[in-house]
Amino acid sequence: MIEDRYKCVKCSGGECTVKEIAMTGSGVSRLLDVQHHLYLAVSCIDCGFSELYDADVLLGKKAGMLGSVLDLIFGR
Repeated sequence: MIEDRYKCVKCSGGECTVKEIAMTGSGVSRLLDVQHHLYLAVSCIDCGFSELYDADVLLGKKAGMLGSVLDLIFGR
């Protein structure tokens, strides 16, 4: 969806790559390496300018803890 409507704010390029980035929070989640903050990194193919988007905001909901628990168990 992002790729279809993308236009770079720096160079006006129309192509991008989108990657998921998972980050830990603070406290216990950092200690246990539970990565429950999910972001999308959108990078322009032409100039490399990148922006981060909060996946929860884009999807309109909060991601569940099940994925984080499975990540912890299986080491993803």
